[in-house]
Amino acid sequence: MTMWSRRLGLLAIGIVLGACSNGDAAKTAERTAAQAAPPAADTAPEVVLATTKGTIVIRLYPAKAPVTVANFLRHVRAHFYDGLIFHRVLRDFMIQTGAYTPDLEKRVSSVFPIENEADNGLKNVRGAVAMARTSDPNSATSQFFINLKNNPALDFRAKTLRGWGYAVFGQVVQGMDVVDKIALVPTKRTAEFQALPTVPVVIDSAYVRPAAATDATP
Repeated sequence: MTMWSRRLGLLAIGIVLGACSNGDAAKTAERTAAQAAPPAADTAPEVVLATTKGTIVIRLYPAKAPVTVANFLRHVRAHFYDGLIFHRVLRDFMIQTGAYTPDLEKRVSSVFPIENEADNGLKNVRGAVAMARTSDPNSATSQFFINLKNNPALDFRAKTLRGWGYAVFGQVVQGMDVVDKIALVPTKRTAEFQALPTVPVVIDSAYVRPAAATDATP
């Protein structure tokens, strides 16, 4: 098996949320209405993740990924991420969070899955922040990951089940050294988790800070 085959296999089993269906017509209408909510007025909002390993600052790109950014900010402002752990840490690949407490209880998002914006031109390069999802391209809700290196296999190629890729919506602008520290923590495989840190790495708080006075366009 080639390295890329192994990588694709990891994607198939791992960059995962709890499965959510689009549902009936009523649910689809509610989902559309939720996604129509305007993003924050900031031209380049930044989100701070204060973790037990240090602080990470993510600059968001609402012009490129308006639905994804609005969804992410909705979770941040609701304090959804406070107290959650990085539950999937794959060295030299990515670190993932957005669903589990240190006791491994799952925190389920109440929002409907969002449309996949992976065709926005943003790439899964080192430090890029993207939405996790199931095998359904339009299933992302709360989980996201930070790329530890350039991961072109995760990028949009075509509007097909295999080609959609993973939607990038931000970039780490401070604290990449903290991301790298998290990437080095010891992990274990369990029946439910592929690469769970043996000592929890917790997001103590996630909050929005004023946009930096820089161009928001990557």
